[in-house]
Amino acid sequence: MSSNLPNETNLLNETIKDIKNSGHTPEDIIFIGSENSGYSCSWNEFKKLANEEYDDGFGASEVAIDLIIVFTDGAKMWRGEYDGSEWWNYSKPFKKPKILKPIKHLFIFGGKIGWETVKQLNEEEE
Repeated sequence: MSSNLPNETNLLNETIKDIKNSGHTPEDIIFIGSENSGYSCSWNEFKKLANEEYDDGFGASEVAIDLIIVFTDGAKMWRGEYDGSEWWNYSKPFKKPKILKPIKHLFIFGGKIGWETVKQLNEEEE
């Protein structure tokens, strides 16, 4: 049953699209649920539970805020939210850089204005 909300989204369709956009398939999923509480479900169970419309616009969150999906390569998707607006966030699995450089500074110094990266704080003056 559709309520025709302006920001109406089907959680299952949204999730399938974002899994595909991440370069994964449902077969790559090793965990769906809450990392903190241990509640979990299979992909088949998720498909049944998530096949619902929700308002992803501003207001209160409607989807569980601690819901995550983890893939075999270590990547994960988790729910993002700002003032009730909801979406999936995605992180790629960690890959160690091929070239490692020493960190000499972690804090702003000498003429920097703030919000610098580790690289900006440590790159040599040329």
